[in-house]
Amino acid sequence: MAVQVYIATSSGSTRIKKQQQDVLGFFTAVKINYEERDIAANEENRKWMRENVPENHRPATGNPLPPQIFNNSQYCGDYDAFFEARENNAVYAFLGLTAPPGSKEAEAQAKQNA
Repeated sequence: MAVQVYIATSSGSTRIKKQQQDVLGFFTAVKINYEERDIAANEENRKWMRENVPENHRPATGNPLPPQIFNNSQYCGDYDAFFEARENNAVYAFLGLTAPPGSKEAEAQAKQNA
């Protein structure tokens, strides 16, 4: 099963475009299976994303902005949460996935469990 990344292909925001590219580029580089779901071209995707971002992760005003990351219907987080997980070598845990053997994250988990 692939991780779902909700994006907006026709976003006018350079910041959002860069964040989307950062997430997708990282997933491609480390071979995390993902599926893009465009909220700009598909109203159902937009509606689903907005309804499934938990209340405590929504902005004070307006709607949640892409990229938003889910593993099946389980909310993982937005770009800021992804960036923090990446900085802490905890992306697989962030996504609810098992870190591959030999990865920095798997090594860190092994040290914690030892």
